[in-house]
Amino acid sequence: MVAKKSKKFRTGIVYSTDPDFKYEFDRTTQSETLTTAQQDLRICLDKKMRGGKKVTLITGFRGSTEDLKSLEKLLKSRCGVGGTSKQNEILIQGDWRDRINSILKELGYKSKIAGR
Repeated sequence: MVAKKSKKFRTGIVYSTDPDFKYEFDRTTQSETLTTAQQDLRICLDKKMRGGKKVTLITGFRGSTEDLKSLEKLLKSRCGVGGTSKQNEILIQGDWRDRINSILKELGYKSKIAGR
């Protein structure tokens, strides 16, 4: 997070007249990552808001952002393309549904191609 606590991370109380008041910053907790067999991932092709370019979208990941980033890095390297991950979704450039599905099954994830 940010080294110096700023006002934008505050929630709730805006002002207090109590001179001894210490504001508690909102602490975000990392969610525990489920095992690969418990994950239920959906793989679909997305072209919306991308100028007609195709993106393989993997949704349904439940876990920490570090585990999401490591899975994203593995999929990008195995497919040889770029991509990103945000909000528990992985975006891989291009149409790689079949290959990603086989990679995820090989790793032990429960995955399904959606939208066919």
